[in-house]
Amino acid sequence: MPAPARTPVTIVGLGAMGAALASAYVTAGHPTTVWNRSPDKAAPLVARGAAHAPDIRAAVAASPLVIACLTTYEATRAALEPAAAALAGRALVTLNSGAPSGARAMAAWATGHGARFLDGAIKNVPTAVAEPDTLLYYGGDRTVFDEHEATLRVLGGDTQYLGAEPDLAALYEQAVGGTLLPVLLGFFQGAALVTERGLKAETLVPYTRKWLEMVNAVLPTLAAEIDSGDYSQPLSSVGIFHAGIPYDEELGTEHGLDVRWHEPMHDLLRRAMAEGRGEQSVAALVELLRKPEA
Repeated sequence: MPAPARTPVTIVGLGAMGAALASAYVTAGHPTTVWNRSPDKAAPLVARGAAHAPDIRAAVAASPLVIACLTTYEATRAALEPAAAALAGRALVTLNSGAPSGARAMAAWATGHGARFLDGAIKNVPTAVAEPDTLLYYGGDRTVFDEHEATLRVLGGDTQYLGAEPDLAALYEQAVGGTLLPVLLGFFQGAALVTERGLKAETLVPYTRKWLEMVNAVLPTLAAEIDSGDYSQPLSSVGIFHAGIPYDEELGTEHGLDVRWHEPMHDLLRRAMAEGRGEQSVAALVELLRKPEA
């Protein structure tokens, strides 16, 4: 019995991530059309069997499934505007950065031109595209997800549908992505500390991984405290974190490190103590984040 035909796919945008998406589809045997403002970026993919559309209208018209991977929703709309009429009846999936409001505006624009819209987020780096544990999640038109789930799963084995609201992927992207820079800054501070002693940053890696495993293990408990609003049985209290503020400051002074990135966190801890939350779980800081100071 012959293998079922693969859905044709168009990839709009061939930056590092867009090129990785297109490569995954070429490898998986999908008829793949690519378009980029700089046509030279298409050459390696064309050499492997992709078709290079001469313009954005031809790119959109080539496939029932169009995946746009540009920097922002505004950049995506600007790129697709000349092909707006060709979107009617097609499935448009966006994989770019931006706020939930941008996703809602993108959905309104796309559906206004007759497209079925699904917004998504890739929670990994380009080299992880197509791996079985790579996470992508989507929000928007359920019919698009159901019809093209197998095709979308080519990009990562952990492919999730969040719900019909078109801004859900952007919402979760910002909610989850908010942990990235603080975690990396913590690692970079540690690297600055040990390398100042002549040690290698790589010596931190096994211990940092173990530490992050501990953080991972306590997330369900912290989430349950936030959902219930009960912070009375802390694994670690606000007061314990507050007591560590002088040590952060001493670290900077002793080792010549710029630790000013801690200041907003220290401010939250001081405000929590002023509200009498010292004995509560550190998860109670969410209550202060919900009511920023004027």
